[in-house]
Amino acid sequence: MTAPVEDRAHPAPLFVARLDVRWRDLDAFNHVNNSTYLTYLEEARLQWLRHVPGPWFDEASMPVLAASNLNYRQPIAWPGHLAVELFCERLGNSSITLAHRIFDADDGERLYCDGHVVLVWMNPATGKPVPLPQAIRDSAAAAAA
Repeated sequence: MTAPVEDRAHPAPLFVARLDVRWRDLDAFNHVNNSTYLTYLEEARLQWLRHVPGPWFDEASMPVLAASNLNYRQPIAWPGHLAVELFCERLGNSSITLAHRIFDADDGERLYCDGHVVLVWMNPATGKPVPLPQAIRDSAAAAAA
């Protein structure tokens, strides 16, 4: 995989997920439906969270998606191999803002999407925010180092 030019201006990614474009991801225009980009980002976040050492959720603390911003740069065609980079943009008391970039894993110059999402940790019983787990803070700090 070739590193994208834009990547040189970014810090090291928190995580890079590899995904394949599926036939079912296509819409009537024969490219990936815009809503599927959110699924790709969800999958990348879940892959990252599976690699976070230490507990990052329990019955009193779990992440919810609070906001998402996607900039669609160009359509994704099938077949395709994608790389989804996640970056820690901001750590809050109970939230993390993850910047993201979806690009062609075989051609790092081809950027499909960028933007960011906000995850907030909350208590599902009360719906109130709770402190960001230390494992998440540590994971973000490790990527920044």
